Amino acid sequence: MPGTLPDQSSPPNERLRAAYAAFNARDIEAALALMTPDVAWPRAFKGGFVRGPEEVRAYWTEQWSEIDPHVEPLAFHPEDDGRILVEVHQVVRDLAGTLLADDRVGHRFAFERGLIQGMEVCSLPTVNGFEKAET
Repeated sequence: MPGTLPDQSSPPNERLRAAYAAFNARDIEAALALMTPDVAWPRAFKGGFVRGPEEVRAYWTEQWSEIDPHVEPLAFHPEDDGRILVEVHQVVRDLAGTLLADDRVGHRFAFERGLIQGMEVCSLPTVNGFEKAET
């Protein structure tokens, strides 16, 4: 059913797809429902990190008042430590629609009890590093 969030027992890739869809739809509540109460989230737009749902909400609200980001997951790469590296196509526009950035970036996610515990923005390894990719 559209709009239904995956539960904590669903595969991590499904939960991450739902989180990206919620972010792109500006559905903060749906995205926060997929995160732990102590989630650590990067302030990629400003620098540093925020912690917890209220700080994530405030950061995203501020971000969306200044820029219009859209992030599409392209591939999911499980890592040996249980984290997942997501290859992302990121398009950022100003509020007038002018293109500011059109890049591929990496988002590395950590999980706790099936919820997103943290995310960090990182560089993507070479193509050879993606042998275990799951899309």
